[in-house]
Amino acid sequence: MKSLRALPLVALMILSVPAGTALAQPAPAASPAPASLFTLAGGQKIVLPRAGANGVIARYLYTPSIAGGLGAAEIGLDRARLGETQVLLFRKVGNKVLAEFENYRFRALNGDAGEEQAVARSFSNSPIWSGDIVSEDDKGITLDLSGLLMRDAFDVAGRLKATKAGNFKIAPALSYVDPAQSLAFPDNVEFEAALTFTSDEPGRSIERVLPDARGLTVRVHHSFIRLPDANFHTRAHDPRTGTSVQVIRNNYAAALDEPIVTRLVRRFRLEKTDPNAARSAVKKPIIFYVDRAAPQAIRDALKEGAQWWAQAFDAAGFVDAFRVEELPVGANPMDARYNVIAWVHRETRGWSTGTTIVDPRSGEIVRGVVQLGSLRAWQDKLIFEGLAGAAKEGTGASDDPIMLVKARLRQLAVHEVGHALGLSHNFAGSTFENRASVMDYPAPRIAVRDGALDFSDAYATGVGAWDRFAIDWLYRQFPAGTDEKGALDAMTRAVQAKGYRFVADGDTRGDGDAQPWGNMWDDGTDAAAQLTHIMDVRRIALDRFGLDNLPAGAAAADLRRMIVPIYLFHRYQVTAASKLIGGVDYSYAVKGDGHEQALPVDAAQQRAALRALLATLDPAALDLPDRLSPLLSSIQSGMSDRQTDIELLPGRTAAAFDWARAAEVAADGSFIAMLAPERLNRLVAQHAADAGQLSLDEYLGAIDDRVMAAAAPGRQAEIARQVRARYVLRLISLADDKQLSSTAIAIVRAHMESLAGRLGKRGAAADAAHNRYLATMLTASPEERAKLAEPIAPPPPIPPGAPIGSDAECWFCMPAVPATEE
Repeated sequence: MKSLRALPLVALMILSVPAGTALAQPAPAASPAPASLFTLAGGQKIVLPRAGANGVIARYLYTPSIAGGLGAAEIGLDRARLGETQVLLFRKVGNKVLAEFENYRFRALNGDAGEEQAVARSFSNSPIWSGDIVSEDDKGITLDLSGLLMRDAFDVAGRLKATKAGNFKIAPALSYVDPAQSLAFPDNVEFEAALTFTSDEPGRSIERVLPDARGLTVRVHHSFIRLPDANFHTRAHDPRTGTSVQVIRNNYAAALDEPIVTRLVRRFRLEKTDPNAARSAVKKPIIFYVDRAAPQAIRDALKEGAQWWAQAFDAAGFVDAFRVEELPVGANPMDARYNVIAWVHRETRGWSTGTTIVDPRSGEIVRGVVQLGSLRAWQDKLIFEGLAGAAKEGTGASDDPIMLVKARLRQLAVHEVGHALGLSHNFAGSTFENRASVMDYPAPRIAVRDGALDFSDAYATGVGAWDRFAIDWLYRQFPAGTDEKGALDAMTRAVQAKGYRFVADGDTRGDGDAQPWGNMWDDGTDAAAQLTHIMDVRRIALDRFGLDNLPAGAAAADLRRMIVPIYLFHRYQVTAASKLIGGVDYSYAVKGDGHEQALPVDAAQQRAALRALLATLDPAALDLPDRLSPLLSSIQSGMSDRQTDIELLPGRTAAAFDWARAAEVAADGSFIAMLAPERLNRLVAQHAADAGQLSLDEYLGAIDDRVMAAAAPGRQAEIARQVRARYVLRLISLADDKQLSSTAIAIVRAHMESLAGRLGKRGAAADAAHNRYLATMLTASPEERAKLAEPIAPPPPIPPGAPIGSDAECWFCMPAVPATEE
């Protein structure tokens, strides 16, 4: 595809591929450019070096990224987003030059020529572009690069289609390579193309963010980076350490006593000037630059939080190895010389990320890029105003919402930079008194003192003990002659002996996950006890909730949004406590480390968790003070705002606040966690192996008793009916769930019959009619049951809640859509 807009005649240089140093940090002032490998030769013609005997011209690291995005969080085409890094090979084939991604996953390492050729012929490279050779002489090969730069390298059209944003096609006449963003430096060259896509039927997500949704432009940045030299020291991944796997390599030349699959971690090249010294300065520090898009007060908080990683590097013996600075004025944040902390704007709040450009051959991090969603700061402010009120705002007190937001931003910055340094989540970090890892998702730690909320220890400062270990393990440089494998294993065993745990994403985000220590937004060493505490915090906050929580001049309707994270303040601790039920404590063990056996959670802990969970279904706990419903029925006039609309509790009462539906939302959140099919299957299995363990029959019987318990008349009686209905509907769903074992299904159906009998005893007034409806539904045939349940079967949509999003939640569903998947 050829651009209709040509680049100007500027000298543009991409440096040679042969072995050289890793990517250098930017110098304060531009240094004279060395002789170029190729330059523009008029228009968009460039000159590549002459091909070698095998036709190979050059190799580079290549990464596309988004320089200008859409701001629609559900689509994910946001500014500073990185694409996948590949080794890009330019090869001469006849009168063309072919560009292809080389396949480094399948190799014959240290194999002979025959082995290497067999692997190369077994697994294909990925050709992505070819261009005609315009001319060739002693100076090199001249060709037009525009087709490569104008391709849809980020698969924008595919992502728009996949997210139901519309069927868009690139419009060549409206697309161009931007000459002002063509940048050349000693170890990298940057290009940027403005790619316009058009559609006759754009989706709603596009209509909300564009003045004319039929056409949109995404600025795709192309970074060509010198291949790092072969002196980088790779490190094999250890599943116990909380470090990220970047390279999974299949070696078909491996001996039979060697593994065919190896996993390498990703990390920066950090080298001491004296490798044999316990403490030493480094040859080149790791520097992250905070994007100037953030306001100065926010920028300062981000710098302070990210700088905490210097503590971990210093403890590992690297002196002045990590720094955080502001991006120099005039610097391009897309320039691959800079590790960037970008402040990213979207229409609604979305994810923050920590990503990397990594050499796929070795795991060496060449560049780190952090995306921080700007709207999260305002969401955090909303939460802290809902908890603490707005009276102390701007005072600097421990309950000043602004101060709490800044503390949260420091956590956000250090967390995402941790990903960019090569660390994965550790969702067990919050289960230690000292909050062992910033790589967990931190809930604010709020104490109750004399009946009031105390925010003085809301967030920790600095990195945790686990973080120090992980950085030490990942970056430790050993003196010559050290048994590195043995030394690293000893470090891991030592941290395990201190009781520290690591739980990754894959064992955390599912409703039915078994690992009790892996949770997001939880706190405390005892999940059940902490749930009881969180319910106390929630009660105190709701008892004082009202107009004093709003800043001066705010619309009273803002209370409807503010109350959501307060009313559902317990939602993540519910998930944590539920994982004790049928929980299994397993680890990412290595043979011989003593942690190979997975053990069920103690029966007493499971029953304590059950008691704490049942309390979340109590109508008294789900009720609101008398004064709140009238106050929450104030609404906003004028045009609606999406980020407000999707974050309100659903209702069936028009403008009036629907307190009964709110209770239904909260109760159903508990049932989602408590009745996950995998959890029920584990209860059956654990009780079969140990009769002292909590059985599924005992478990469901306790829930039956809770939902059938008498409630106070009035509001609480109606809340009890809504809770009972949600439970009945969950049981009906489980009765035909193909994930359940036959034993579990049999027990569930037996409880349905028993519950129908208890409901058949009727009750007074509204209870009688409601109980009769539910009993009929429980005893009907599957077909009749479906008809009876249809009006109330869809679960109430749960508003997005986490201050930081997770893949397990439906962040962007419209209010009418159940929040079940992304």
